[in-house]
Amino acid sequence: MRRVLIAAALPLLFAGCVAGPFAGPSTTMLAKADRLTTEGDYRSAIAAYDAFLAQYADDSKAPRARVSRDAVASVLTTRDEIARLHQELARVREELAKREGDLARVRQEADRLRADLERLKQIDLQLEKRK
Repeated sequence: MRRVLIAAALPLLFAGCVAGPFAGPSTTMLAKADRLTTEGDYRSAIAAYDAFLAQYADDSKAPRARVSRDAVASVLTTRDEIARLHQELARVREELAKREGDLARVRQEADRLRADLERLKQIDLQLEKRK
């Protein structure tokens, strides 16, 4: 049990060292971008990753920043697409409801016309019997 606690605490300890008071400006910028990502502020995180990459393109952490930026951009794009699809789905559902209403009216009209046709047949039969 103690080993599990130590194993869980080590990443937190090292994360504190990386972004601690002795961290360089590039590390601080990258930590800010990561924090924004964790908080769900994806647009700001992308801007922070872009700022990091613009200023520290040759830094050893740049490949990770690019991957993180691309992942956050994908999440943002996917969220936007989901929102668009939800709107489209709502529009299609409204259209379907309208079409279902139209179909119900057409069915009622067809039933009325069938009943009229049946009455006309009965009238025609009665006229034929009178002749």
